[in-house]
Amino acid sequence: MARGKQAPALGEAIGWASRIIAVGLAMFLPAVLGGWLDARLGTAWLGPVGLAGGFVAGLAWLVRLAAGRGRP
Repeated sequence: MARGKQAPALGEAIGWASRIIAVGLAMFLPAVLGGWLDARLGTAWLGPVGLAGGFVAGLAWLVRLAAGRGRP
């Protein structure tokens, strides 16, 4: 039956969507936190540091996801 093939594909799609959302949040939230801390502490460097750190962490996570995808 076609339903047997559709259900695993849908589950896999939902799994990948959740991973992508998590990576996006890992990239975005450090910049927001850094900006908030900048406003609270009167500094101007925590936002850019959070942006760079979040980008590097998210990119590293994406690379690990992509490398693990090819393995059985």
